Amino acid sequence: MGNSFGNIFKLTTFGESHGSSIGGVIDGCPSGLKIDLNFIQNELDRRRPGQSNITTQRKEADQVELLSGIFEGVTTGSPIGFIISNNNSNSRDYDNLKDVYRPSHADYTYQEKYGWRDHRGGGRSSARETACRVVGGAIAKQILKQKNIEILGFVFSVGNIFANEKLIDFSKITKIRDSNMVRCPDEKSATKMIDLIKDLKAKGNSVGGQIKCIMKGVPAGLGEPVFDKLQADLSKAMLSINAVKGFEYGSGFDGSKMFGSDHNDEFIATPDGVATVSNFSGGIQGGLSNGEEIYFKVAFKPVATILTSQKSIDNQNNNIEIKVSGRHDPCVVPRAVPIVESMAAMVIVDHLLRNRTTRL
Repeated sequence: MGNSFGNIFKLTTFGESHGSSIGGVIDGCPSGLKIDLNFIQNELDRRRPGQSNITTQRKEADQVELLSGIFEGVTTGSPIGFIISNNNSNSRDYDNLKDVYRPSHADYTYQEKYGWRDHRGGGRSSARETACRVVGGAIAKQILKQKNIEILGFVFSVGNIFANEKLIDFSKITKIRDSNMVRCPDEKSATKMIDLIKDLKAKGNSVGGQIKCIMKGVPAGLGEPVFDKLQADLSKAMLSINAVKGFEYGSGFDGSKMFGSDHNDEFIATPDGVATVSNFSGGIQGGLSNGEEIYFKVAFKPVATILTSQKSIDNQNNNIEIKVSGRHDPCVVPRAVPIVESMAAMVIVDHLLRNRTTRL
């Protein structure tokens, strides 16, 4: 249970970190969409392991194979099945962890829920599963492109190093962001972030950070006003990503410090239609998009797998000391940018399709 996301545009994923493959089924994708296979692969390349010296050195090509739902390069309206082979898993790195619980991992909780677990790389709890989300997001992005909706994610912080948004040229954000391995469009801060990650990698430690995401061109009226508010669905999407510890949109927690007279977004009439003077609402009011830019931040914890000795217990409740080995990211944030974008894209596409049922 719990392996599907979405209502109309729905992604179901399967597979484990060290199984033969991972994959998924995308249901509810409209027919007639011309699919750019290179775009899907490029999105996977942005997430794949081993892409730089500040990421895990597991070497996976992450080549996607589309099995169904596309004929002569166009979606048919039937389910889109796909698989991604696991070619570089190294299960022997986990042999000594079969009977122990790693701190801040899902080992203990999976054991308690199922009474049995795949200890190799975390099994189903591994972030390897997120490659499937990127495939779903890449198809969703191609739908959004037809609607002139753009989603831009970037690394906002690593540890206590933050991007200076005043120095970011948002008209060139994609080009600047992808020009460095940490995916931060503030190049001065990016250099400091990279140095910090390299230092922690050498020490066998890890660090967290934040991703900021901006969505441009989202029309007014998307979302469902009660339980499926747009921000609620975005929040669930982001909090379902491995290692995510927080989500805020618009003014977020800072809004709790403001007065209503300062926080309210006043409406104005423009040649292009209704707009607001400010955007503390983050493009969402009453659970519905209002036509302004939607923006939010996602906070990621430090990677739980570190290469230093830690205290824990085994499955017989014996106190032990463990030291893990293997290939792990010292910071997941750079590789998580396309995952955040993908989850956001699927939420917006799902609500675009749901919105077609609100009027006769």
